[in-house]
Order: sequence, then structure tokens, then C-alpha cells
Amino acid sequence: MNFESLKPEVIAILSKANLERDVKLKNLCQFLTNNVDYYNWVGFYFANHENKTLHLGPYVGAETDHTIIPFGKGICGQVAESNANFVVPDVAAQDNYIACSFTVKSEIVVPLFVNGKNIGQIDIDSHVIDPFTEADERFLEFVNQEVAKLF
Repeated sequence: MNFESLKPEVIAILSKANLERDVKLKNLCQFLTNNVDYYNWVGFYFANHENKTLHLGPYVGAETDHTIIPFGKGICGQVAESNANFVVPDVAAQDNYIACSFTVKSEIVVPLFVNGKNIGQIDIDSHVIDPFTEADERFLEFVNQEVAKLF
């Protein structure tokens, strides 16, 4: 996967004038789903630090019941506390995994920082076991750096 070729379009999607932030994020999710064949569910969760919960933002993929996730619960909740990327090659082998669908085989979650504060994360599920590499992590860190400019 050549992530470098996707970066200009990520910037273009997020810099479109006259679109609300959530529309830009939804368009970004759709772009990532369309252009990375093993990105089967792409979405954002945003932190409520007062309640220590994550709240589902724009996403593309199968519907999810996980609209609110407590900090510490599941992969996303762990990233809210650790402030670190979390790659799960095989969700079946993960103890603290919140099952979304039997089709999900792996997951990557990368925190979103604004002014040094973890305000949320990008969450990606795949129907393939162990597809995520360090290149995915670096690319999604880039994506989140661009998304942070919207806040």
C-alpha cells in the first residue's frame, strides 16, 4: 500500500471550505474505506474527559451499538488512557476486546491529539487477520495531525 499517494487527498478533503467538520470527517472515513482495501470500518471517537467516556463520531461501515465507550474498556477505551497507538492483529486473542461483529478480525486505533491533549481517536476494523503494519500507523498519525487542524 502506497500511503504517500493518499496524503494529498486527505489534505484536500479536510481543507474543503464551506463544509462542517463532521462532514469532512465522514468524507475522510469514506475515502479511507474506498482506498485501503482492508479498512472495512473507519470511524472517530471523541473523548469526554469529565465523564471518562468516548463518544462515536462520524464513521463509515457497519452500524455499531458502541456509541459510548468507557475509558479503559475495549481497545478504544485503552487508547483513551494510554495515549498510544494500539494494533490488534487478531481480535480473538485480545482479552479486553469489545466485539462489534463476527466479521471483524483485527483493529488499529490511533489517538488524536490537539495541543498535546488526547481528544479522541481514529478506529479502524478489518475483516483480515493481521493486515496493519508500521506504515498504517505512520499514515494514520499523519491523518490525525491533519484532522487536529479542524479543532
